[in-house]
Amino acid sequence: MINILLCNSSCSFLPLPKLLLVSIMLCSVASIGQSPSVSSGKIIRIENFQSGYASPRNVDIWVPNGYNPDHKYSVLYMHDGQMLFDSSTTWNHQEWGVDETAGRLVAEEKIRPCIVVGIWNSGAARHSEYFPQKPFKALSQAYQDSLLLQAKRNESTALFRGEVHSDQYLRFIVKELKPYIDSTFSTLKDQSDTFIAGSSMGGLISLYAICEYPEVFGGAACLSTHWPGIFTLENNPIPSAFISYLKEYLPPPENHRIYFDYGTETLDSLYEPFQKQADEVMRQNGYSSKNWKTIQFKGENHSEEAWGERLDIPLMFLLASEE
Repeated sequence: MINILLCNSSCSFLPLPKLLLVSIMLCSVASIGQSPSVSSGKIIRIENFQSGYASPRNVDIWVPNGYNPDHKYSVLYMHDGQMLFDSSTTWNHQEWGVDETAGRLVAEEKIRPCIVVGIWNSGAARHSEYFPQKPFKALSQAYQDSLLLQAKRNESTALFRGEVHSDQYLRFIVKELKPYIDSTFSTLKDQSDTFIAGSSMGGLISLYAICEYPEVFGGAACLSTHWPGIFTLENNPIPSAFISYLKEYLPPPENHRIYFDYGTETLDSLYEPFQKQADEVMRQNGYSSKNWKTIQFKGENHSEEAWGERLDIPLMFLLASEE
């Protein structure tokens, strides 16, 4: 048995076997709450999804209007799932507006019909889950130790919670969550219809995912990629470790698409020199405008509102309707 919260303009909390999920999802249900609220499509929330690799967490699955189990849908996995749909439930009262943007683009046939899987972050352990593990291990042991013991988000909050375990987080997505989604929903399971996206540290882990599992993910959207890894550039070897990793593990351009962007204000003001280094790696590995984009958004900051305003661009790049 699993716990499911089904939400459109109304919500119900239902314990039921997963095989009934799709049929129940299409039925009308009584309202007992408004979280999360969406203006397009429906959300099925899997509460405390259990994993042998990562801590339990909520997973919000968005399906478009008219979802039909007789049709097949591409799947976009997105990090920081609690920030995607409903600003009334988020810590900063901002959201990506994924339901509005994806719903509109599907309805206009600008992207192929898709499902969005919003994977909640784990709170205090977010940085440890999203920091790419192989580049971390490439740092000197002394620097690794200093990060784990001393790196701070602010004066009172440690940046890392325990060891970096992003490899475990990706195993959770690939070996547990994706098989569940593919067996429960009507999905296109192949690499060419499976995508991953996120912002900031979520941009880093999306890039890491497509590099580590190029046979699983056909595209990645990395918005405001947090190349510094921490919140200072002084004596910081992390960006170089990321670029070195990318040189070795970047997947082939023939069957992958990668999107980057960055703003110029607040935290995004740090990113341009490192993004240019990454862009050079992309060029050297044969990527072109057919399968790679990097876009600078002048005047834009590091926030869900900024990412939501331009979400249509990576969605159309990754999920362009097939001719």
